[in-house]
This record gives sequence, C-alpha cells and structure tokens, in this order.
Amino acid sequence: MIKGIDHIGIAVKSIDEAKKFWVDTLGLTHLRTENVPGQKVRVAVLAAGKATIELLEPTAADSPVQKFLDKRGEGLHHLTLATDKLAGHLQALKVANIGLIDEEPRIGAGGVHIAFIHPKSAHGVLIEMCEHHD
Repeated sequence: MIKGIDHIGIAVKSIDEAKKFWVDTLGLTHLRTENVPGQKVRVAVLAAGKATIELLEPTAADSPVQKFLDKRGEGLHHLTLATDKLAGHLQALKVANIGLIDEEPRIGAGGVHIAFIHPKSAHGVLIEMCEHHD
C-alpha cells in the first residue's frame, strides 16, 4: 500500500547555494546533511510539512545526479512514495511489466530501503519508493 509522498528530490549543483533559497528565503528547516556513497550523492534533508525535500548534490563525475544536471540542469529529480511493503510492490510492478531501475530494495539516505521505477514507465517521472524501518 502506498502511504503517501515521503519526499521530493531536487538536483542541485551546490547544497550550500541551494539552501540560501530553500532555508534562508523560504524558511524551511534543515534537518541533516549526509553523504550516500552508494549513490555518489550528498543529501540535505529539509522539513516541508509531513514530507521532506532532499537537495541532491553529486559527489562524483559519474554520479546519476551529475548526469541529470549535465542533461537537464538543476530541478526536480524524483518523487518518492512511502510504502510499507517495498519488496512486494516491486514484485507486483515486475509482473505488470513496469520498468524498474531496482528490482530489489537497496539502502538510501537515512538507512531507508529504496527502489526506483524507470521514468519511461511513469510518464516521464522518476519515482522512488521507500520503506522506513523504524
């Protein structure tokens, strides 16, 4: 079952520069910044009501986020939906012939289990699904 929007990921060249707008201008609260080596990205998590906004800064030239920036520039990178049964959702999507970037959950920022649905299967939107293990 989809529980709701967990977060929105925004690709940025510099977290420090982007925070000037999101935190200093809009007044969102910066919760934490962390490196996610497996995804070659630095992530700043900002409180935005019940959901969060993740500012995604690449940490390597071959980072998926760097490739996104090179192709499209800064902006909306992905939408993340929370679920309580990620593995089951992935299996159902696979059976339905939905294109998956990840066929098995992997660990993302904050130790959360994540998996991505290919944008070609989601009308041009990169969808991340996540399952929190509290």
